[in-house]
Amino acid sequence: MAKLYFYYSAMNAGKSTTLLQASYNYNERGMETLLYTPSFDDRFKQGHIHSRIGLAADAVSYGADFNFLTHAKEAVANNPRVTCLMIDEAQFLSKAQVEQLAMVTLECKRPVLAYGLRTDFTGEPFEGSKYLLALAEEIAEIKTICHCGRKATMNMRVDESGQKVTTGETIEIGGNDRYVSTCRLHYIQGDAGPRLNTDALEHQAHAEA
Repeated sequence: MAKLYFYYSAMNAGKSTTLLQASYNYNERGMETLLYTPSFDDRFKQGHIHSRIGLAADAVSYGADFNFLTHAKEAVANNPRVTCLMIDEAQFLSKAQVEQLAMVTLECKRPVLAYGLRTDFTGEPFEGSKYLLALAEEIAEIKTICHCGRKATMNMRVDESGQKVTTGETIEIGGNDRYVSTCRLHYIQGDAGPRLNTDALEHQAHAEA
């Protein structure tokens, strides 16, 4: 039986990289995949999954009203070579959308691999992650580390000076400039660790090129 999988982690653990590698593995064996990404994530361009190490792929954009079951049924009917569905930033799914993905495994008989964060910057579970943890047949953690070397489990939002942010909208798209993965101790202490000066690094890279 096809299953719903949930791969969760803290920020910057390589979720998108893992998704793209899994998709490549399917494609290499002559099987096609359906990739999905949130429509509001426009850090690079809409409908595009991009990893921190430079891997990228086009994807179907989904928003709050997107129906995964309807889309998957049509896609599989039109192209039986579609073998697997993969969801980037799955924490942003609604309860209804997680239920739709669970039904995809039953009605389309295709596995669904969802990749996302478990909790937001306040330590509260995202809606999508909560219901993926409840409904997924297989759950696995993609590990990353805090600046102290311990396993990172929390997502700390920081301001321009690297100080912990404790209030604000739940959804705020950003990368290393806005979020730091930490262990629970350093999250409580508000210790983001040493911050990389990305502008300086970029300037140095251009100078050395």
